[in-house]
Amino acid sequence: MNILRILDKLSNDKFFTGEASRLQTLTSIADFGKKAAVASVPLGLAALMSTPAKAETTSSSATMFKSPLTDALQLALTLEYLEDEYYQMGLAKAGLIPTADRVVFQTISKHETAHVAFLKTALTSLGETPGAKPDFDFTAGGSFAPMDDYQTFMILAQAFEDTGVRAYKGQAGNVMSNKDVLTAALQIHSVEARHASQVRRMRAQKGWIELANGGNMPSATDAVYAGEGVTMQAGFNTGTAFGDAAGSAAYDEVLSGSDAAAIAGLFIA
Repeated sequence: MNILRILDKLSNDKFFTGEASRLQTLTSIADFGKKAAVASVPLGLAALMSTPAKAETTSSSATMFKSPLTDALQLALTLEYLEDEYYQMGLAKAGLIPTADRVVFQTISKHETAHVAFLKTALTSLGETPGAKPDFDFTAGGSFAPMDDYQTFMILAQAFEDTGVRAYKGQAGNVMSNKDVLTAALQIHSVEARHASQVRRMRAQKGWIELANGGNMPSATDAVYAGEGVTMQAGFNTGTAFGDAAGSAAYDEVLSGSDAAAIAGLFIA
């Protein structure tokens, strides 16, 4: 079955090279740095984190992995696993999500479940075994309590969605070898962007990102927005033309696979 048809079948509701600063963690988890993240993520992701970002679009990693395409899909699967379980847990926690907001997170949850199903099917169709779902710790070792506080739940939801948007875009070069996968990945990318914008609005923040400001977010999420203050695009200074805030907001920046893996690694037990 064509991969696009698979995606259509799985969901009727109708992916990551670039430069961004390395993980900057909250003071309370300062010791939970890159080494800890590498140790906590699956072998494939740990190796990605130790690979220079520019190498992610080449075949130099082939000695350890089968292809940049399947590497990108495996990383995306881990991020989708994270989002899928997060929303399911939130919806299952009695009294956490206000009644008026439940329909939004129920819809987002369905999308993430469909994305997981698609990625697993796509990997299988390419002869790869989909990675197993990690054990997640959404408290990041006790630093957060998203299942006990709705505002914290939304903060992490925004961080996860904003990470996914930048990560999918950053891996575009790695999935270009397969037109069907590229098309489907771009479709998922735009849906993740809508999720992010919706959650940001629910937090009374702007739907877009200005400079490297996530919008009233804790410093633990700085890595999600690092590098978003770029105002030079293909030689054009958007800051001079429109002001730094508006100029940077007009262009989203990518997130490298290693940075995306490090962020996810904070929430893998």
